[in-house]
Amino acid sequence: MLTIERQCELLGIPRSTYYYKPKGKGPVIDEQREAAMRAIDDIHLEMPFAGARKISKELRKMGFPYGRHATKSLMDEMNVHPVYPKPNLSKPRKGAREHPYLLKNKKILFPNQVWATDITYIPIGKTHMYLVAVIDWFSRYIVGWRLLDDMGAPGVVACMRDAIEAHGAPAIANSDQGSVYNSAAYERLLEEKRILQSMDGRARWVDNVIMERWFRSLKSECIRIEEYETPRELRAIIDEYVRKYNNRRLHESLDYETPATWYYSGIAAKRAA
Repeated sequence: MLTIERQCELLGIPRSTYYYKPKGKGPVIDEQREAAMRAIDDIHLEMPFAGARKISKELRKMGFPYGRHATKSLMDEMNVHPVYPKPNLSKPRKGAREHPYLLKNKKILFPNQVWATDITYIPIGKTHMYLVAVIDWFSRYIVGWRLLDDMGAPGVVACMRDAIEAHGAPAIANSDQGSVYNSAAYERLLEEKRILQSMDGRARWVDNVIMERWFRSLKSECIRIEEYETPRELRAIIDEYVRKYNNRRLHESLDYETPATWYYSGIAAKRAA
C-alpha cells in the first residue's frame, strides 16, 4: 500500500493539499448573509429608490461588511431593483430572444387584456423563499401566485399556467427582462396559449410598477407583521392576504370598489358585448 507521501508524489501535488479540507460556507457565514438579505429587503421597503451604493452604506451602519459590489450581487439574487430609471435591468439569458414593450400608450379597457408578473424575496426562518405573482392590469386582481424555493423557470411557468387555467389566457403578459421570463419554457407556454409577450423597456421602471406596488403592500401590511416559521404557515397568510386584497380592499383607482368587482363585472360585460 502506497504511503500518503508517495501518492502525492505520483500525482504531482504537495502533501499539504491532501490534508486540506475546504472551509465552505459555515453556518455563521450563512446566517450573516441571510441577515444581510433581510436588511436589504427592509431597506428597499423603506427606501425603494435606494441603489446598491446607498444600501451598502446602510448595511455598514448595521455592522454588515458588504461593499457596493457585494451588495449588488445580493440584490440581484433577491431580484431587488431600485425604483428609478436605470440603464441596466436583469440580464436575459445568453442568446435569448428580444421581446418589445407592448404597453406604451396602450389603453387597458377590460380584464385579461394585460397581465403583469414578477418575483420577490420573502424571508422565512433563517433562510428565504421567493414569491411569484400575476396581476390583472385592468382590475388589479391577483389572478395567480406561488411560493418558490428559487427563482427558476419551472415555478414561474407553473404559476402562470395555473393562472391561465383558472381565469383564461390574457392577450398580453408583461414582465421585466429577467432571465426566467426569457427562458425557453416560459416563452413556449405563452406561444402555446397565443399570448403576446411584453417586456419592460430598458432604462424604464414604471412599466411593471403595478406589480412592484402590490409586493410592497403585501410586505408592509402582511409579511412584516405576521408570525410564521414554515412554508405552510407563510403560504396560509399570503393566501389570506390575497383573498382580502381581491375581495374586500377598496381602491381609489377603481372608484372605491374591489379588484374582484372590477375583474368579474368586466368579464361579464365583455361576454355580453
